[in-house]
Amino acid sequence: MTRELTEAFDLVLGDLLAARDPLGHWEGELCSSALSTAVAVSALAHAGRAGDNHSDWGLVQRGLEWLQANQNADGGFGDTVRSKSNLSTSILCLCAWRLTKSVDKHALAYGRCQDWVARRAGAHSRDWAKAVRDYYGTDRTFSVPILTTCALAGLVDWNEVPRLPHELSVLPQSWYRFASLPVVSYALPALISMGICIHRNRPSINPWSGVRSLAAKPALRVLTGLQPENGGFLEATPLTAFVALSLAGAGERSHPVVAKGLGFLRASAREDGSWPIDTHLATWVTSLAVKALDDAGRLETLDAQGELTDYLLNQQHRCRHPFTGAEPGGWAWTPLAGGVPDADDTPGALIALRALGAEREKGREGWDWLARGIGWLGGLQNRDGGMPTFCRGWGKLPFDRSGTDLTAHAIRAVAPFRESAHEHRLESVRVEIRLLVESGLEYLSRQQRPDGSWLPLWFGHQDAENDANPVFGTARVLLAYRDLDLVDLVEARKGVQYLLSAQNADGSWGGDRDVAGQVEETALALTALVDLVPASHAKGVSQVRRGLGWLCRAIREGRHRQASPIGFYFARLWYFEKLYPIIFSISALGRALRTPVFHSPGD
Repeated sequence: MTRELTEAFDLVLGDLLAARDPLGHWEGELCSSALSTAVAVSALAHAGRAGDNHSDWGLVQRGLEWLQANQNADGGFGDTVRSKSNLSTSILCLCAWRLTKSVDKHALAYGRCQDWVARRAGAHSRDWAKAVRDYYGTDRTFSVPILTTCALAGLVDWNEVPRLPHELSVLPQSWYRFASLPVVSYALPALISMGICIHRNRPSINPWSGVRSLAAKPALRVLTGLQPENGGFLEATPLTAFVALSLAGAGERSHPVVAKGLGFLRASAREDGSWPIDTHLATWVTSLAVKALDDAGRLETLDAQGELTDYLLNQQHRCRHPFTGAEPGGWAWTPLAGGVPDADDTPGALIALRALGAEREKGREGWDWLARGIGWLGGLQNRDGGMPTFCRGWGKLPFDRSGTDLTAHAIRAVAPFRESAHEHRLESVRVEIRLLVESGLEYLSRQQRPDGSWLPLWFGHQDAENDANPVFGTARVLLAYRDLDLVDLVEARKGVQYLLSAQNADGSWGGDRDVAGQVEETALALTALVDLVPASHAKGVSQVRRGLGWLCRAIREGRHRQASPIGFYFARLWYFEKLYPIIFSISALGRALRTPVFHSPGD
């Protein structure tokens, strides 16, 4: 086993170090997305009049060719090239062919996709609209953009598109949590642009209609203030394209927001004709890579650690963020202009900086960054003790509620600084840490399911029930119990038992029991279990060793270079990131090699 572990570890370590960019950090690579590609070509054609622009028309044609080449065998489209067909993406691909006036040129692909949608949702367009509305329920973050695009493409009647109250966007940001907005916090650009578009295309004699008309101009000013300099809202192709499409459909084709948004789409197109869901997750994958190397005891393999430390420190937001109103102190997933500080990337950066020794190097005078980061997380914590992603108190819609994976990550990030804060007499920081940890642990205890598992917010598995991924969520939460030395708590023991019970007969883990194994979930489960299964637990040790054997074989076969769609992007869009299986494997194998029961002489 030792030789197998060493060989597999050396292989993934080489891959991780080779993926480091010339500046010393990691940028990673997000998958291409059929949904992003469909809405990008739709926006360039409809909002930018690509037929009058040779360069844009070339991008549109390459995008349509990419879509046709990556259509699933059943005729539908998934969010990624490794995703099952789904209604949202398939309908948006139909819209793309219609808005680009390319139905005849791609008649076979269009017909196959149309047939798939009809089998899934019904023969009539009103059936499609109802199916979309039913799927997303009260959360209109994604259902309205889809249906707005369908209406612009002539696929559904405007009466099928729910209204969005764009007039509420002119309220102070601090009021948003009380306004019962039908979209999540990061979707304000959609609320504004589509609200205005629907209002102008679906006239009403309602007395409130006049208020909405008067609110359009101030709402557009709010939208302009939300747009980053590079034009990409959240660095996200779908959101940016939806905004440009909607404004054009509202008669605002010449608005500066449209011009900047189209510029972002042009700059983010890939050579093969596709678009990713987002530019990249450089901060996130860099933080994860640093922590993985620390888990393995191999941080010394990194040269220029000081520059890497400065890279992460320089990304801490120093002023109030215009998009979400977030206070200074957090980190986003990317250093690019469209990034927004959140409760997963901030803990990730804090953990990585601690591993790099930033706290020790800077001394008491260097605690400003740390105090700001911890204070930022404390200010975000919800009343239930959990951590939301972007904005405190927006818990009515799915991606604004507290998440177990976010909460566990925050606890792991702040808990190790308790003693240092006491030594430096930073009482306010110490109190903030205590509140975050104690309230967070209570939240995690309440959220544990009867079978011992926890569900994550931002990750899923397309073959598991309800697209959930309890293996991922449970592993993430158990790492917090491990790092806080709370492995004997009932919650931790139940979580370990769930993971052991979810292992497949071949030694792997998928997203849940009886789900085929993948490198990502197997590596994450092992990272937790290697430290949490005691050497005296013979059956558990045997299971972990079997899992390590599966992972080593998968790496020898190169399966760690084939990432799986486990990530949820905004509005439950699937994505995969090529570094996830590599980074997760570094942690699992590295921890195993440092644990005597898995790395003993003569093994």
